[in-house]
Amino acid sequence: MTLHFSLLPTDIIEFLSMSIDGSASQWPESKVALNLLRLPHPRTGFPCLFLPLEKLPSTLNQSNILLEIQAVSPPEERSWIVGEECIADGKLLMMTPVDPAFLLIRILQATQPVDGSTSQFRTADDLIGEAAKHISSSSESENNPALQLEDIIEFFSLACTTNALTRLCDMKEISSEIAVYRYSQSKFLEYLRTKVAHLQKCSAFDESQTLTRGLAKEGLMEDGKEELLNLARTHACCDLVAQYLPSDIRDVLLNSYDFSKLQNHIEANKEQIISNLAAAPKTKAKAEGKSTAADKKRKAGKPSQGVEKLKKANTTGMAKLSSFFGKA
Repeated sequence: MTLHFSLLPTDIIEFLSMSIDGSASQWPESKVALNLLRLPHPRTGFPCLFLPLEKLPSTLNQSNILLEIQAVSPPEERSWIVGEECIADGKLLMMTPVDPAFLLIRILQATQPVDGSTSQFRTADDLIGEAAKHISSSSESENNPALQLEDIIEFFSLACTTNALTRLCDMKEISSEIAVYRYSQSKFLEYLRTKVAHLQKCSAFDESQTLTRGLAKEGLMEDGKEELLNLARTHACCDLVAQYLPSDIRDVLLNSYDFSKLQNHIEANKEQIISNLAAAPKTKAKAEGKSTAADKKRKAGKPSQGVEKLKKANTTGMAKLSSFFGKA
């Protein structure tokens, strides 16, 4: 069996510990295994692994969380040494929470009419059936059996998925037990803009050296450029959110903001850099000319007294250097 090194959330560690020592038997629901789901990644559409935590014991599961499993691979072959055991696979598996609304976007897009017309209101079960069949058939036509119909159905059965439907869809309550949904791009866009605004205020943005260096590189950290700085922060936050968006939704999100002033500033910086590079060879040529002249002056200097004495030495009767390398 292949072994992997992973950083696990506290909830899973406690659950596994209870399963090993037998104390998990007090929770009947804990006997259900935690199943990994293969779902299309919202940005690429490629199958990825996700782990729902809803089936954990209620004492451990504080909220309905869906984890994305990611593998961080080293640039060269590496291995892990844990105690006295060596794990040959040097990848590091990480599990991070992901918003189910991002995973729903590709699934719901599969249910939209091809001609671009407005879709009808449907129950969650109808949405599940149509989306699952469309994605499953598309996966089979591409010879990609990784996406399974059962995984998509189980994903829709999660409480966190049902809650996420209201962030992407218009909803109508037919009765106390029946609700119908219709995908709304404008509603999802409003939700995405809320996420962007939240990221702008997040302290992690200012603590990220990568993001702050990028802003400083464009000269946006200087006094008097507060408006451009705010626009750049918004654009950076859009790029972060877009890591979990299809390309068409990413374009819709970016076009909902006016970045014209920021783009003009960036273009002006590029033109300035190009003009500076164009002027650089002239200065370099002058420097090379000076160094060449200096070399000639050094070459024209008088030889040392030792060299002059060697030139005047009597070499009559001395064997030539080439004679030492002749054949015996």
